[in-house]
Amino acid sequence: MATASNAAVPTLIGSVQRALRLLEAVGSHTDGAPAKQLAREAGLPLPTAYHLLRTLTHEGYLRRENGVFVFGAAVERLADGGALQNRRSKIANSLVRWRDSVGVPVYFAVYREGEIEIAGVADTPAVPAVEEWADFRETGHAHAIGQCLLSQLDDRTREDYLDRHPVRSITPYTVRDRRALLDRLAATERMRPVIERQEYVLGTVCAAIPITAGSSAATMAISMPLHQEERLLPAIEQLRGEVGSLLSSLTFSISI
Repeated sequence: MATASNAAVPTLIGSVQRALRLLEAVGSHTDGAPAKQLAREAGLPLPTAYHLLRTLTHEGYLRRENGVFVFGAAVERLADGGALQNRRSKIANSLVRWRDSVGVPVYFAVYREGEIEIAGVADTPAVPAVEEWADFRETGHAHAIGQCLLSQLDDRTREDYLDRHPVRSITPYTVRDRRALLDRLAATERMRPVIERQEYVLGTVCAAIPITAGSSAATMAISMPLHQEERLLPAIEQLRGEVGSLLSSLTFSISI
């Protein structure tokens, strides 16, 4: 019986527990606290606290300023990572909700560091997303996501992208050359959906809307089979309304 009971008890590392108590104590002081105070609040002998504080400082989790200890860059990175994970979770949950509401695959993409990045997709086996048979990053001219993002960029940034990823035929319906693409982008009405018909993959139509939260270029998009094209505009307008409501509630961030 004793063996079975002991097997169920997790192995705890005392030094880790003590270090965490010290970090919690530091976190309770906006302007930091000296070692003696931290040791007292963490319930640790002062020599033990000194040893752990030196280790945490060496590893970047704390730093000492004017005799007090405050959080270091490593803790800030952990906090940023947690916030990033939380934002991504919110985005993923939103995409699933919109997919179920609109009844088609929903995509979220951003233009980051010179490239088109698909940051999230929600689909189902019954309504699958478009298969990436040609790299989305290199074929922005050929799909609604890319065209919507390119339309939001300044001239210099757009030209830089097209210099690195030249316009080329993906299907017989793909925009024919760079000049034609630039003319199309110039004619794109601000905040209006970008529609693409069989330019990236035959038998599929897509629509994308720009997202204006923050300073980054971003877009939400949907896709559906060509024979359901009459649903495209009503569906993208429904999505735009739902995205607008979420953005106005300040519960959505594109800073991912």
